Amino acid sequence: MTQTILIVLGIVIIVILLSRKNREEIVGICAAALDQTVRKNANKEKILKFFAEKNEVSNADIREYLKVASRTAVKYMDELEKEGKAEQVGKAGRSVTYRLKQTQ
Repeated sequence: MTQTILIVLGIVIIVILLSRKNREEIVGICAAALDQTVRKNANKEKILKFFAEKNEVSNADIREYLKVASRTAVKYMDELEKEGKAEQVGKAGRSVTYRLKQTQ
C-alpha cells in the first residue's frame, strides 16, 4: 500500500515537473543563475585589472569601482583569496586592504 502511494506520488511529481510551464520556469531559473555567474566572474576579472592601477585596494575602492554593495565586494574578494589570486592585508574593519598575491 505504501509503495503504491509512493509510486503514484512520484508519477504526479514527474508530470508536474515535465509540464511546459514548469520547464520554462526551470530554464528561466537556470538562465538567471548562469547570467549571475557570468557577471560575477566578469567583475572579479575587473578587480584583478584594477590592481594594475593600484597596488592595494580597499573594500570601498572596489564598491565604488564596480558600483556594488559592500557585502558583494567582500564576497568577490573572499573568492579571489580562495582562488589564490589576492590576499587580505589587515585583520578586520576599515583598515583591511587587498593586494595581488605574489606567485612563486
